[in-house]
Amino acid sequence: MVTGVVDGACPLFRACRGSEPVPIFHSPASSDVLLCSPMRYQNVCLESIAYTLPEEVVSSEQIETWLSPLYQRLRLPEGRLELISGVRERRFWPRGTPPSSKSIETAEKALEMAQIDKSHMGALIHGSVCRDYIEPATACGVHHGLDLPQDCTIFDLSNACLGLLNGMVQVANMIELGQIRAGVVVGTESSRTLVEGTIERLNRNTSLSRQDIKTAVASLTIGSGSAAVVLCDRELSRTGNRLLGGVARANTAGCELCQSEGLAEIMHTDSEALMREGIAVGKETFDRFLDCMQWDVAQIDKTFGHQVGRAHRKAMLEAFGLPPENDYTTFEYLGNTGSVALPITVAIGIENGHVEANDRVAWMGIGSGINVVMLGIDWQGA
Repeated sequence: MVTGVVDGACPLFRACRGSEPVPIFHSPASSDVLLCSPMRYQNVCLESIAYTLPEEVVSSEQIETWLSPLYQRLRLPEGRLELISGVRERRFWPRGTPPSSKSIETAEKALEMAQIDKSHMGALIHGSVCRDYIEPATACGVHHGLDLPQDCTIFDLSNACLGLLNGMVQVANMIELGQIRAGVVVGTESSRTLVEGTIERLNRNTSLSRQDIKTAVASLTIGSGSAAVVLCDRELSRTGNRLLGGVARANTAGCELCQSEGLAEIMHTDSEALMREGIAVGKETFDRFLDCMQWDVAQIDKTFGHQVGRAHRKAMLEAFGLPPENDYTTFEYLGNTGSVALPITVAIGIENGHVEANDRVAWMGIGSGINVVMLGIDWQGA
């Protein structure tokens, strides 16, 4: 048995649990150790969210047309893809588009919206699954394209669909600790190669059965997009939109439920198991989120979740006890855009008036692995 006390060495934990030191009792073999997972911020503001979308729209009907050899062989009904996913269409970047080019474009939008001088930018994190190279970090090219200061900390952060949210937490921690005054988190996802490669392989392999193709369905719902978020300290902020805090949790027993060896390969996803297990971890995280934020469900005014599909959204909201009218979605016309899905959806929701002044807003990210990050925002302005 290991015993200890969390004290001033961990201000984030103390901020969530109160001013008194918190005793910690845990077994080294325990899978449920919670050390500094809750986060509370006093000095972090969410200053701007920007997005960029591709012009090329690809409908689920068009994908089924491309899959006609498979559909005819297995006698699959037309409209099946949209029916089971709720995804009507998704978008593709032009062939050969490097993620960094769109990340630069989107980050410039976010920085312009924030109206914070670039000299204050102390961190740049590129958080998407897609990147230009294995090395150097895609953040290097984005940093160069944005002409940010040389003493700006830059790196890539990859965690499936949670990369941008994890990046926000890292920047928020740096701001709260006084290491930097502002930072930008950006990413760009590109789905063309994955979707087209999946279609080609499904049509080519004539031995596949209806059961066999289930693990490829999720790949056909993936879309493309780019998102950027600027965070800053309260003194720099013009909006007063406070990032209050959040929680993170993982159940890595589900790490094999969704795996890909690269964008040129088929991504194998056990969609039913991933949804079931992901929502289970999500519910555990949501309960801790409410506790850390000192909110109850009725005090959450607006919600944004990861954009997977119709069935996932319905099951998640029911499990969390959240009303669907307070939630906002984009998966119907953007598909699942991975790590940029949640911030893009927030930005579009704000544009369309879904979020109002004084709203308490919950960002609820669930990603393969299985990982969950939930953040609480006190929204004040544009």
